[in-house]
Amino acid sequence: MQLVKASVIGSRGTPYEVGVDLGNQLKESPLYGFHLERRKKSRNSYATEMSEVRDLFMQYDPSIWEEINGFAEGIGWSLEETVHEYSGYQADWPVSGCSALAKDGIYVRNYDFHPKTYEGRLLLTQTEGAYSSIGFSGRGIGRIDGLNEEGLALGFHFVNRVNPGKGLICTTLARMVLDTCATTEEAVSLLRELPHRQSFNYSIHDRRGKSAVVEASPRGVQSYQSDFSLVCANHFQSPDLLAENRFHIMESKERLGHLNDMMEGPITLVGGFESFHHEESRIFKKDYEQWNGTIHTIAFDCRNLSAVVGLGSGSRGVAIDFSKWLKGETLRIKKIVGKFPATEVFHFMEREKEPGRSSD
Repeated sequence: MQLVKASVIGSRGTPYEVGVDLGNQLKESPLYGFHLERRKKSRNSYATEMSEVRDLFMQYDPSIWEEINGFAEGIGWSLEETVHEYSGYQADWPVSGCSALAKDGIYVRNYDFHPKTYEGRLLLTQTEGAYSSIGFSGRGIGRIDGLNEEGLALGFHFVNRVNPGKGLICTTLARMVLDTCATTEEAVSLLRELPHRQSFNYSIHDRRGKSAVVEASPRGVQSYQSDFSLVCANHFQSPDLLAENRFHIMESKERLGHLNDMMEGPITLVGGFESFHHEESRIFKKDYEQWNGTIHTIAFDCRNLSAVVGLGSGSRGVAIDFSKWLKGETLRIKKIVGKFPATEVFHFMEREKEPGRSSD
């Protein structure tokens, strides 16, 4: 068992100012050394055409392009290097799990992945020209999951990485939805338009209780919507996209069944968080060596703009009132501490062993 501490970071200003701020903070963190090592490999793994990336962002989300420019200044890289590494265009995203449930304005999700790539940064951003949001960072400027000021929540779910196409990775796509979409319908429409690098599900829920799952691959996008609830795991269900699934999807189907069982009763923010966050839960994953261990649990209240967050398993969760932060209240929470039933190293922090018993 080990203790892990993730940072909670708030940033306000123009997209460029926020980019400089977050780039500076990344450069000062232990994670930066891991990114430098990753850069040696990614530099030769794929090609990124600057004009294509700029045109894509300027069409759909200009604030990201401004933020990338600021991010480059913050970490001290050239714009070309920063765009190649962090824009999410033509990059790859490794295998991951993830489960989500949404109902009555509550969205709950487990992020299942490998510890070594986790960035450990919960970001609250209030940026001019884009919707403010709260969510965990992925690939620098992207988001793993999140909730924006309009009450729209979403997360992604890996399906397949074979036969990638020309497009954006999941973290950048999630960020663009949070920046620009106020409703589930708007999010579905945007994800239908944008180019997808790999095959992923995107689970979406808004403050009206409208839900959707977008099944997206480089070769096609399907979606199904609900006025009430949704559950989502790691396989496509639309007949036109079944061939995109991995060969072994039995575990994902079983997990989807467990999620459907959990939908039968009423759901609350804390209750939803607790049902996902404990090791005894049928959807909690422990196979960290195989990129399939639960890293964090996050529950969003889309109507009241609040969240409960936990790392690893078994914590009471940290409550964050996003609505108060949007009104200018100081962010008092600086760290989220969690216990992990695994020994794999998290590169964003120095590894710490649990000193006997400790309180959550």
